[in-house]
Amino acid sequence: MVAGKEGMYLEHFTLSEQPFSITPDTGFYFNNPSHQQAMNVLQVALRSGEGFIKITGEVGTGKTLLCRQLLNQLSSDEQYVTTYLPNPNLGPSALNQALAEEMNLECSKNANQHNVLKLINERLIELTAEGKQVVLLIDEAQAMPEKSLEALRLLTNLETEKTKLLQIVLFGQPELNEMLERPSIRQLKQRIIFSYALEPMCKEAVQAYLSHRLLTAGYAGAALFNSRVIEQIFIASRGIPRLINILAHKSLMVAYGQGARKVSSQHMQAAIEDTEDATTLSKSKQRWMIALSGIAASLLVAVGVYLYMGRLS
Repeated sequence: MVAGKEGMYLEHFTLSEQPFSITPDTGFYFNNPSHQQAMNVLQVALRSGEGFIKITGEVGTGKTLLCRQLLNQLSSDEQYVTTYLPNPNLGPSALNQALAEEMNLECSKNANQHNVLKLINERLIELTAEGKQVVLLIDEAQAMPEKSLEALRLLTNLETEKTKLLQIVLFGQPELNEMLERPSIRQLKQRIIFSYALEPMCKEAVQAYLSHRLLTAGYAGAALFNSRVIEQIFIASRGIPRLINILAHKSLMVAYGQGARKVSSQHMQAAIEDTEDATTLSKSKQRWMIALSGIAASLLVAVGVYLYMGRLS
């Protein structure tokens, strides 16, 4: 039972759960074109069995959700042993310690780092001998200290004559690319074999995304968002999933507050104006765009008349 206004709007729109939460939930994972391409890159890269893999994207483009989706897929495959660091703002020693814990290795917090690395190496060799592939997924990689990035590179030095013992997938904001341009960690950059940059969604993908999340949340009625509203949310969100979720959620609350069964353009506009990072146009810009579209329409008519008269002559 969901309490409060949100719970009431779920009942109002006959939803079984919150469809537009900003918490990454793989149950709502939507395979938009950019995420599908990123997943394809990840799968090909992991099958290659070597080096670093890098996935970057602006804030809110769904990196964490993609990371968790990949983690779920790999965890269900007996070939892989996965380790996951959601908060990598750790020094080199703490990073090695966290990796050891993820691999279920027993070592004290004050353990000598040489011994910790030795334990990790021995365990990696055991797993590789069993035909396992060990993958370390690191979210928010742009938050890693430079020395820790270098420690990661040293971890990938662990290898047999034929294969790497550990593959590392970095998920991060574009600032990660800036970090990798530093001369001091250029060796790590050279080891990134595959990379992909997530892109915002196009308008068609936004429409499919909204429908997918509503369907997943149990909605089975008529369309809640018409084409005008979808255009509004696309422009205001710039195709960024997190912003789409925020705007969709707020607009549903406004609609519920007014007793409406669908989201109108006015409801969406109220949500946009209440969201700081949403893209909005001032009234003067709106008038300018309307005027410009009017001029363009007049020109099209004039060209059409000209071509028509030309055919008659």
